[in-house]
Amino acid sequence: MCGLAGVILGEKPRTGRELKRLADIFTRLLVSSEARGPHATGAAWVNTDGEYGLFKQPMPASKFVKRPEYARLLAGLDDRLTVLMGHARWRTCGDERNNANNHPILAGDVIGTHNGTILNADDLFRRLRYRREAEVDTEILCRIVNGATRDGALDVSYLRQRLALCRGQMAAVFASRRMPGTTLILKGDKPLKFRCHRQRQVVLYATDRTYLDEALAGERGWLEMIVPPMTLLVFQQPGVCPPFAGDLSFTAQARVKKLRETGQ
Repeated sequence: MCGLAGVILGEKPRTGRELKRLADIFTRLLVSSEARGPHATGAAWVNTDGEYGLFKQPMPASKFVKRPEYARLLAGLDDRLTVLMGHARWRTCGDERNNANNHPILAGDVIGTHNGTILNADDLFRRLRYRREAEVDTEILCRIVNGATRDGALDVSYLRQRLALCRGQMAAVFASRRMPGTTLILKGDKPLKFRCHRQRQVVLYATDRTYLDEALAGERGWLEMIVPPMTLLVFQQPGVCPPFAGDLSFTAQARVKKLRETGQ
């Protein structure tokens, strides 16, 4: 059980005041997400030039957002921003005292966050011969996405083939420095909720609907965006609404349990 939170932006001139408001909303989402993961917290951003900022620590979000490093991370935001992603981690595999296991995960040119568990991650690292730098299973997803980003574009066919090999649970968000105007979301069998503001060209996401409602209290113009389970979403600038949506295929945890029970 982990918490995902983030802001995805379309290409649009933004004032410092608007960016601060979005950063404040993001901070509220991240702190609310602590209920789903108190062991570690992290945040990262990517801009249109492929530059990025990343800060993560083994501490709950309520303490994390008070750190000077977090303030410096947000100070790096400008109107080139494409995505601001956050993660509140509940420890599964990989000790949070090793910061490489905490999210966002940086693997090659890809920065990613994930809620869930890839049960066959160790086997896939060996089978696909991907480089491994951490113990956490999420790294396999980041490596798969990194392999699917070619010549500044996402190879969706390759991505689907590799993801189909995964077994477990997932809701995940990725950005690549090689395609900085693109944000990839995999909404599998774990919850992920969305709000969209078409005029501002902004999409917010969080693991729990109530976190979005609380963070947007008093705000106007935000619409719920319904995304069914097992959906692959690609948000791409200049606009982010609507995103490309396609089917996501992998062996979800319920299916894994059935296969084990039947001896398959």
